[in-house]
Amino acid sequence: MRPAPRPGPPPNTQANLGTKHRKDFQHMSTSPEDTDTPPLRRIPVRETRRATGIAFFAWTIAVYDFILFGTLLPRISESFGWSTSHALFVSTLVSVGTAIVVLGVGPMVDRLGRRKGMIISVAGTAASSAATAATVGAASLIGVRSISGLGLAEQSVNATYLNELYELTEDEKIRRNRGFIYSLVQTGWPIGALLAAGFVAVVTVVFGEGSWRLAFLLATVPAVVVALLCLKLKESPQFLLQQRIRRLRKDGDETGAARVAGAYDLDHEVAAPLKRIFHGVHLRNTIVLSVAWLFNWFAIQTFSVLGTTVLESGKGIDASNTLLMVVVSNVVGALGYLAHGWAGDRFGRRNTIAVGWTLAGVFFAAMLLGPDTTLYVIVTYMMGLFFLLGPYAAIMFLQAECFTTDCRATGSSFIGAMSQPGAIIGGFILASLTAAAVPYSTAALYVGAVGALISAVVVLLVRKVSSADELEEAAATPGTVG
Repeated sequence: MRPAPRPGPPPNTQANLGTKHRKDFQHMSTSPEDTDTPPLRRIPVRETRRATGIAFFAWTIAVYDFILFGTLLPRISESFGWSTSHALFVSTLVSVGTAIVVLGVGPMVDRLGRRKGMIISVAGTAASSAATAATVGAASLIGVRSISGLGLAEQSVNATYLNELYELTEDEKIRRNRGFIYSLVQTGWPIGALLAAGFVAVVTVVFGEGSWRLAFLLATVPAVVVALLCLKLKESPQFLLQQRIRRLRKDGDETGAARVAGAYDLDHEVAAPLKRIFHGVHLRNTIVLSVAWLFNWFAIQTFSVLGTTVLESGKGIDASNTLLMVVVSNVVGALGYLAHGWAGDRFGRRNTIAVGWTLAGVFFAAMLLGPDTTLYVIVTYMMGLFFLLGPYAAIMFLQAECFTTDCRATGSSFIGAMSQPGAIIGGFILASLTAAAVPYSTAALYVGAVGALISAVVVLLVRKVSSADELEEAAATPGTVG
């Protein structure tokens, strides 16, 4: 049931600010129109910074576990006696299982809360690491590693939680530079990747190449520590308000729920979060961002995951010093995150993402079509990575701005899950082209560089959600209390 249209707000309220002034009122009014209703709790500076730090460590540990599996897959394969093709098949099934788990995280976070979502995500990382050490074959490995999807979804949970905290924070520096601050959290990816590579090197030297089970067991320790740190987090005021509205509905007080939602300029919807992201303005954002992620992961699969293969097979560059390449590429990725997070605050996140991915496609095309000299190839390759990976600091925060509180985590995690189909489809097309005798450099151009350019164009169609009034005009979503 929708509430009756309420009288227009005073001239200086959010509804009359217009889209050009909506930055500080992304999804809801923090000061209710009903003066008898208290404003949402402001987030103290210390609490904001503590949450930011914990989110950084949570994402770093999640990436650490994710990269650890890819790094140790050859050792796992050897211990089980698998062929290369069988190991790749297992890895593909793990990606499918991971995507399925990621899809379930968003609705869980929108139902249970951001704080519990972070605890469960990091605890899932710990469980995945510990259970991997006890696997006995392909089936158990696929099942156990699928649980790592809980950790991989951490970036969506982070973006949802921090977006809501930064909207209400008393820390004006963070409030003004929220995109850049979030990019610092996103640097957990390159840092986690470097930690995983270094950890594997140390464990291999000390305990031997067959010690992959011990490596996963030891990786459980930091994940458990971070999960305990997450217990110190407080729930976001926006989710608590949404929870209050749900309780009123559950008690049969639709009028009260409508009054509270109206007082805070919230959209009064009763549909389940997964249903909400496929209606009205949410539908547009869900489709646009999902397609953008899918095509962009063609490029990531080609130039990041299979980067060494592209350099060696596509350009004839000796990438034998793998460790150095890993270090340099991750440093470049971290700088890309920071640069695009900063640019997103000043020039708009959508435009920053589109420009970044366009330049990535251009640099990768220049690398593949240009001379084979080592300096030229490495410089263009690293510039391509800078502009390919960097926009992810901006897009994760943009996604949180494209959905309302009741389905924000669901929308963000659903879109993030498109990375796995993108990687699988992109890898399949790349393998098919090379099997058809297409030169590797040409195949990489068609799949990777073109994929980056397509994603840059598609992302321009995204549209931020500004208010309940806009949503009510765009969609009438029937549903049941869920």
